[in-house]
Amino acid sequence: MTSQIFTFANQLTLLRLALIPFFAMAVLGRRYDWALALLLAAGVSDALDGILARSLKQRTALGAYLDPIADKLLLSTGFVVLAIRGDLPWTLAILVLGRDILIVAIALVIVLAAGLRPFTPSLYGKACTIAQVLAVIAVVAVEVLPGAELVWTKDLLLWLTAALTVLSGIHYAWRIGKMLPEIPPKS
Repeated sequence: MTSQIFTFANQLTLLRLALIPFFAMAVLGRRYDWALALLLAAGVSDALDGILARSLKQRTALGAYLDPIADKLLLSTGFVVLAIRGDLPWTLAILVLGRDILIVAIALVIVLAAGLRPFTPSLYGKACTIAQVLAVIAVVAVEVLPGAELVWTKDLLLWLTAALTVLSGIHYAWRIGKMLPEIPPKS
């Protein structure tokens, strides 16, 4: 890991963070073509920052934290603004946000109680994130490229996202429950 902070990979992550308000404004203004373009740009920058960090040996502690934060902020913003516009159910937006807030709160308690510990994403968590990304893209894409097949795909992805959000939330709670007896008190 490098000690540099402003590596090219981290700059791409910061760019992704900077795109979030423009994505929100595009959705709220019903400019789904722009919203889709910004989502795709964010997706490309997400893939590139990881590839560049590894290939240029520019992995940083900042990037390790910043990258998933950027992903979660983009997805959370997507679910909220799409729910505001009525493009997806509020219950799903609340479910997604509630799970993420609960996981962050529990992780914070563990950090405060025992110091910094690695908390790696689970397979269920990764599957949930992929479903969330695809669901947000599908909801936006349906407005740009209307078609019966895409609407059916969007609905399927929304249900899959709800199921994986619950499943991964339960799995994270189980993992945390198993970890708690192992955590020595912070001195």
